[in-house]
Amino acid sequence: MQKKLSRVVANIVATTLLLGLSACSLLPEKTDETKNWPVTKLYAEAREEMAGGHYEAAIKLFERLETNYPFGNYAAQAQMEIAYAHYKSQDQAQALAAVERFIKLHPNHPNVDYMYYLRGLINFNDQIGFLSFVYEQDPTERDPKATREAFAAFKALVDKFPDSIYAADSIARMKYLVNAMAQYEVHVANYYHDRGAYLASLNRAMAAVSDYQDAPAREEALFLMMRNYDKLGMPELRDDTKRIFVRNYPNSKYLDPNAGEKAWWKFWAKSNRPAR
Repeated sequence: MQKKLSRVVANIVATTLLLGLSACSLLPEKTDETKNWPVTKLYAEAREEMAGGHYEAAIKLFERLETNYPFGNYAAQAQMEIAYAHYKSQDQAQALAAVERFIKLHPNHPNVDYMYYLRGLINFNDQIGFLSFVYEQDPTERDPKATREAFAAFKALVDKFPDSIYAADSIARMKYLVNAMAQYEVHVANYYHDRGAYLASLNRAMAAVSDYQDAPAREEALFLMMRNYDKLGMPELRDDTKRIFVRNYPNSKYLDPNAGEKAWWKFWAKSNRPAR
């Protein structure tokens, strides 16, 4: 009896599988309408999707173009467009991967300088996010890695393609990034100073002064060095730093007694007079 029941169950399972396969064979196959499109149509449709902000759809069409027509100018252009579409959709990892792939495949392409520039922009936008939150969050919790990588990318473009149409903008961004890195050090120095870690604050301020000599943030870094030397009981170094500070920034807001907060150096100058 049990063998007969098992045979019946097996027959039911087999019949069900056959019916399922038959039903699948009756369904129309899903076709890719882009499969036989000419390269010009694929490119035009992808560009239209891109213009409309439909970056995922554009990427798929560009990838189809590259698959169907892997050789020639359209394929290389599609690879560049894919990198840009990932960048616009804020997928930084995919954008950087696409940029690196293009540079590796086409090191002598006439527009490869743009891909170096795009690599800088991808990291530049990432560090903008870092700067927008640095005042609200503990600066020691944030690593300005993207800032350094953006600077390196723009520098690579300027060094390799000094006559590129993107060189001037890259240089301007590099100057901004230098100050961003210096300002980061100043933020950390302020963080340590406010918590009484004066030696740690002094070290970060000194790093900003020595490593970023042309950055505007150097002014505040020198000021912080003065404050930290005072807190650490080093009046000679404090006074030496003050002389350098006044010589380089005679009109600094940090020395203005009419500023919103009384100038710090006047405060310690008065407080260190001998008692009468």
